[in-house]
Amino acid sequence: MTTDGGWAIRRRTGSAASLHDPTEPDAAVPTVDILTVDEPSFVLGSSQSTAVVNDDRARSAGVVVARRRSGGGAVLLVPDEHVWIDAWIPAGDRRWDDDVIRAGDWLGDAWCSAARHWGFTDLRVHRTNATRDGWAESVCFAGAGPGEVFAGDRKLVGVSQRRTRRWTRLQSLVHRRWDAALTFGMLADEGAASAGVAWRDGVAAVEDVDVESVFLDVLDRT
Repeated sequence: MTTDGGWAIRRRTGSAASLHDPTEPDAAVPTVDILTVDEPSFVLGSSQSTAVVNDDRARSAGVVVARRRSGGGAVLLVPDEHVWIDAWIPAGDRRWDDDVIRAGDWLGDAWCSAARHWGFTDLRVHRTNATRDGWAESVCFAGAGPGEVFAGDRKLVGVSQRRTRRWTRLQSLVHRRWDAALTFGMLADEGAASAGVAWRDGVAAVEDVDVESVFLDVLDRT
């Protein structure tokens, strides 16, 4: 499937590990992956150790631990409780940027346009280096990275990237339901339970809105 704006669309369902594999598009055209996990998964960033995970808690909650190749903190993926969309940008495309800090700015702007349609206000894109304070290095949605979107003080869209000479893969995710207690409960750190309480209202969720259609329409005009 290809949109009117020239974006190729791929839909994939599977484990978090398989969906994070770098399955590059066959043709060098801008491509969107709409990805659906088939089981609850706690996905670590590329540099995170498995030692950060509370294995007993993960097993009891039926959560599989996986890893992605892009950096940042961990993300909890529960089926039907998020929307995961990746954008593949081929080298030479007008949206390509050699600067890793600026590379996701256009994507953040696109998400802002979609979020305004859903009624969000006070939107901003984080356009500098990733934050390293507090729980930012442990949990993706507790920090701020390049291209990510905030509604006021609450993070709305998480973004990470993986680059080769041929492609930039920009991974983005919004929550339909944010479960801070379960997310932080996956961590072995003794302060994680308290953090789960503190972050209960710390993330903006999209809930009952048409994320996919609105966002794809915005992309066609980006």
